[in-house]
Amino acid sequence: MIQLGKTIISEEIIEKEFVCNLSACKGACCIDGDAGAPLDESELQIMMDIYPKVKPFLRKDGIKAIEDQGLFTTVDGEHETTLIDGKDCAYVIFDDKNTALCGIEEAYNQGEITWKKPISCHLYPIRVQDYSEFSAVNYHKWEICDDACSLGKELQVPVYKFVKQALVRKFGENWYAELEKTAEEYLKFKNK
Repeated sequence: MIQLGKTIISEEIIEKEFVCNLSACKGACCIDGDAGAPLDESELQIMMDIYPKVKPFLRKDGIKAIEDQGLFTTVDGEHETTLIDGKDCAYVIFDDKNTALCGIEEAYNQGEITWKKPISCHLYPIRVQDYSEFSAVNYHKWEICDDACSLGKELQVPVYKFVKQALVRKFGENWYAELEKTAEEYLKFKNK
């Protein structure tokens, strides 16, 4: 583990390689699993504020799930996006190739809102766990992303570079610049 300010970073985000390969996985992370996308407390009001502009982009069954369960759910004190029948994220939409996309991000791409999507989705495959004294920044390995790992390896893109925009959004430009320096030093030392 590497400490950077008030974050503890797993070496895996420097060592592992990753580039989303939507043509291979078809956005499985939005429709597989047994929980919705984690939401920060600060994102709950944003979800409420943007919903009227996001709703026209959503599927009917997503809208119904949201109307029945709410814009988000809370399980064991943790907030997450609502699911359709315990499976698909209620905010998932599909393109003409049946690839799962984010309805929130589509509203963002169309200029309807200024918030891209939940930070947990934007950061994936990184998961951040906030504690009182620090935040743990870890790589999350999920077999549905094997094609993304293969593509990342082929293109030689480390996880932290793949999610640069999201890491800057979460921790700031200065933090990311320090991470880059730390990663370079770490790899030089490791490869000696």
